[in-house]
Amino acid sequence: MDFNDTPEDAAFRQEVRTWLESVATRKKSANEAFGRELTQAERVAAARKWQSTKMKGGYAAITWPKMAGGRGGAPMQEVIYRQEEGNFNIPAGFFNVSLGMVIPSVMAHGSNETRMKHMMGALSGKELWCQLLSEPNAGSDLGMVRTKAERTTRDGVEGWLINGQKVWTTLAQYADYGLVLARTNPDASKFKGLTTFYFDMKTPGIEIRPIRQANGEAEFNEVFLNDVFVPDSQRVGEVDGGWKVTLTGIMSERMSIGGVMPKDLWKTVANFLTQNNFYGKPAIEDGRLREKWVDLYLNEQGLSLMLSRGLTAISKGKQPGAELQVAKLIIARTLQDFGYFAIDLKGEQGVLSSKEHGEEWEWVERLWYGAAGMRIAGGTDEIVKNNVGERVLGLPAEPAFDKDLAFKDIPK
Repeated sequence: MDFNDTPEDAAFRQEVRTWLESVATRKKSANEAFGRELTQAERVAAARKWQSTKMKGGYAAITWPKMAGGRGGAPMQEVIYRQEEGNFNIPAGFFNVSLGMVIPSVMAHGSNETRMKHMMGALSGKELWCQLLSEPNAGSDLGMVRTKAERTTRDGVEGWLINGQKVWTTLAQYADYGLVLARTNPDASKFKGLTTFYFDMKTPGIEIRPIRQANGEAEFNEVFLNDVFVPDSQRVGEVDGGWKVTLTGIMSERMSIGGVMPKDLWKTVANFLTQNNFYGKPAIEDGRLREKWVDLYLNEQGLSLMLSRGLTAISKGKQPGAELQVAKLIIARTLQDFGYFAIDLKGEQGVLSSKEHGEEWEWVERLWYGAAGMRIAGGTDEIVKNNVGERVLGLPAEPAFDKDLAFKDIPK
């Protein structure tokens, strides 16, 4: 592994750092959280504004082709930008699904008209997109999607009538457009009878019900589709070719989700250990607590080395190996362990919020609430372990008795 920037990468890093210094505020500490005084809606609005600023600066889509509004840069430049942006107090993460999952699918499989109509809007933050995949009975196995799309004609326009229910749809209540996976051919096998469409989230027949989290906010939503008419011009990819479109988005998501790890987490844990007492003494003096601290440190350092291996591959123009999926497992578990640990250190006061504990505790809250979702996003722990077992360890594939059955014949 090579831990050093090439001369070209070092020059780009300095360029990015200089630009960020001119348009954003550097964090006072690594765990400073953006917008603690803002509502979720206000943070989304701030994220749209920041996305517009990035576009004007030429950093909204570093690896996208110039003709699509991007910079035409190398993947390593995107990595460098994310590393540097993480040092500034900006509204990050709100466009992860929109630009990291949905739009890559539209770019790869959408019509020229669709790309021309929506690329710049998405890059500028004017258009926020959501991905409507999971259903109550189709989570990790998206081949079991039951949302149905049937051909129809309305006012002389050929299109599709969509009915069904989606769940765990991120930021659907703020999204302008949605990309939906629906079943168009129940006579085909479960992965071959699916088609992808997009629609305006204000289209008649769309009902959004936020799913409230423990912090009172709603990152996820249920979305009900009741006789939603979608023109055929808003189909993305071929009829019954939706699984190919979906895989493009999933792979883009998994490539980006592995690197989401707070900086110097072990130092934050050290602060908590010195600030809190355990049986009348500073918690850091207890050997059992120090042992837990070391476990978190080793997870963080091991993950850093694993990601460095992936970054080395990217810097050489290669794709990181499938073993990088292990990173997501480590991150999610480490963040949850950190949340447990921090709350336990506070004792009975661990149930109090950041209003009582201050800004540093809000960072703990956000990681605690977000870690559970991370264990689902990009594939559940079990699915990721299966992928690692099959693609890295060479273990036999999971048995799939229904792979070649017509969807209508699969026991529900």
